Amino acid sequence: MTTIRQRRVEKGTEAAEDQPSEEKNVKPDGKILPDHTGGKLRNIISITVGGIVAISLGLLTSVYVATLHENDLWFSNIKEVEREISFRTECGLYYSYYKEMIQAASIQQGLHGLVYDNKTESVRTINILERMNVYQEVFLSILYRILPIQQYLEPVYFYIYTLFGLQAVYVIALYVTSWLLSGTWLSGLLAACWYITNRIDTTRVEFTIPLRENWALPFFAVQIAAITYLLRAHLRPFQERLTLTAIFIATFLFSLTWQFNQFMMLIQALALFILDCFDMLPTAKVTWLYIIQLSGLLLVCVLQFFNSMILGSLLISFNASVLIARTIQKNLKKGGLLSRLGKLILHVLLVLCLTLLINKFIKKILNLESDEHIFKFLKAKFGFGATRDFDANLYLCEEAFGLLPLNTFSRLSDTLLFYVYIFVLFFMTVAAVIVAFRNLSGSNQVQFVAKMEECTITLKPDAAYSLIHTVLFGCLALSTMRMKYLWTSHMCVFASFGLCSTEVWKLTLRCIHLYTSQRTHVIKYSIPIITLLYISYKFWPGIMDELSELREFYDPDTVELMNWIKSNTPNTAVFAGSMQLLAGVKLCTGRTLTNHPHYEDKNLRERTKQIYQIYAKRSPEDVYRILRSFGTDYVILEDSICYERRHSRGCRLRDLLDVANGHIMDGLGENEPDLKPSLYPRFCEEIKKNLPSYTIHFTRVFQNKTFHVYKLAKHK
Repeated sequence: MTTIRQRRVEKGTEAAEDQPSEEKNVKPDGKILPDHTGGKLRNIISITVGGIVAISLGLLTSVYVATLHENDLWFSNIKEVEREISFRTECGLYYSYYKEMIQAASIQQGLHGLVYDNKTESVRTINILERMNVYQEVFLSILYRILPIQQYLEPVYFYIYTLFGLQAVYVIALYVTSWLLSGTWLSGLLAACWYITNRIDTTRVEFTIPLRENWALPFFAVQIAAITYLLRAHLRPFQERLTLTAIFIATFLFSLTWQFNQFMMLIQALALFILDCFDMLPTAKVTWLYIIQLSGLLLVCVLQFFNSMILGSLLISFNASVLIARTIQKNLKKGGLLSRLGKLILHVLLVLCLTLLINKFIKKILNLESDEHIFKFLKAKFGFGATRDFDANLYLCEEAFGLLPLNTFSRLSDTLLFYVYIFVLFFMTVAAVIVAFRNLSGSNQVQFVAKMEECTITLKPDAAYSLIHTVLFGCLALSTMRMKYLWTSHMCVFASFGLCSTEVWKLTLRCIHLYTSQRTHVIKYSIPIITLLYISYKFWPGIMDELSELREFYDPDTVELMNWIKSNTPNTAVFAGSMQLLAGVKLCTGRTLTNHPHYEDKNLRERTKQIYQIYAKRSPEDVYRILRSFGTDYVILEDSICYERRHSRGCRLRDLLDVANGHIMDGLGENEPDLKPSLYPRFCEEIKKNLPSYTIHFTRVFQNKTFHVYKLAKHK
């Protein structure tokens, strides 16, 4: 894959016949100059070559990540149970519903099983389609059943190849976005190359295939590309309608495939709000984008059986508030600098107050508490008071929800991406501040405006949106490492656009008094080509070594556990244990669970905390009573949790449980003064001693180096 990609770089350097940016054929007075035959031919050749390169890079990226996945696990050679175990934690849970739909007697029976599911949470019947974002699994399973491919392609390969295929869509969308911003497909080529060479920080699809973000982010990238095109000038009405349709479809698919869609689109709505306030985007187009976000999310809400978490989202409240505030403040963009600043402050306060009021009202009416753990986590994360809340601390102690590690920047710098990004970000930010001040100044600052126009400091709407988008998602990534993939992929787009942008180089050269149009043109193409050659030279050997490195899946203890469960327990047995392990139990064995990793439900969070008392300092009677209240037949204890060393003291699961229960933690170190010693030893340790007080309730039926399975007695 990489070999072909680097050849494309060299071809691009020889034939950099780029698509001209839309301003080339436009006079300052807005009149369009007639195209010459030669110009039209160059455009056709450029678009054709650029399109071929985009599709080639997208397909090669799919092959690349698929090869890495195969080489890492030897996926084609391992057993079915090993393939399923490789879908760790929540990945296994999502894939299990695809497997259920495939194995169902009919599509109708499979759908009925999802709508009336009683195996995901014991003693409860839940609607999987309402609770989780699994429509993609439903669609894919139906497609597999109706297509004549069962004899040639196993269900698991149809699933993973679809996800790897979406990576092609992702890369093409990034490529097109960069091309649209800069006016040259050389920029798209550079963006795609950066995405590949920074793969560790731009995607994790090859080892977390079924994760919701791997479904959603390609559609998000398509939406951003369509928004970039929408914000261009001189669009015909037909082009605008077609683009709005594309944005709606991409927004809908993004929202349908990821439960965190509302938070990502809230950040996007904030970007639109900021730019609209400073008059940097056309108001009519911004309004359409607000409406598309609302309608897309509400359509998903309907498909998810009126999921209350969607109705109570901040995005719906915020977008509704902005539209209401606009009708109240109709003259927001009129007047001088001080007048507009005053109106702007009032507008922001009005939108903020309306958002909080509407959101509070909706949550009160719906009695919504599904997302309260997220706000508890955010409150504790940003220092608004310490918390003993188990759910909040569970997130705080996970590395994925911590700050972005500093070594991320050293990796991004190795490919020159971070250096270029900072360079472009600086000049674009300067331009944005000047343009925003000029827009707010209005007609009272004629001399200042004239002076600015002499310096030709401008910022096109699509570039302005890209700037605010990367800044806001950059802040999100810096605060929460798991969200870095939303930032780093757009970082590739933003940096490549700036490096190939006439406006950026013009501003840079003017600052050092070296500007000429010819010099700008030469630098605009030579610097990206040199960067591509550097990337090719430095990373070619490493990528070739990576593609030739062969490993094999190896987890004999988990395989032994799953095989034992399938062979020695009834199909109706109910299992308790850690969320991560139980997702695999459901996928591999089809047994009923007490809890699982999809954490966006208050009752499930309470249930999980109760189940996890198996790792706390509780009496055997208490643990037995808790487990039986959820219909548990077997409980699985993991030494890796009971004797955990991965986290430091205070962040081990047993420590979180001790603090939540008011008990002092194990080991040397400080404890809060009101914590007290427990009256009982730790359950997961003490049960292994086979004391009479434990054996009366629990009988060990399976044991290996990692897992201990106990069967619960059924007392009358």
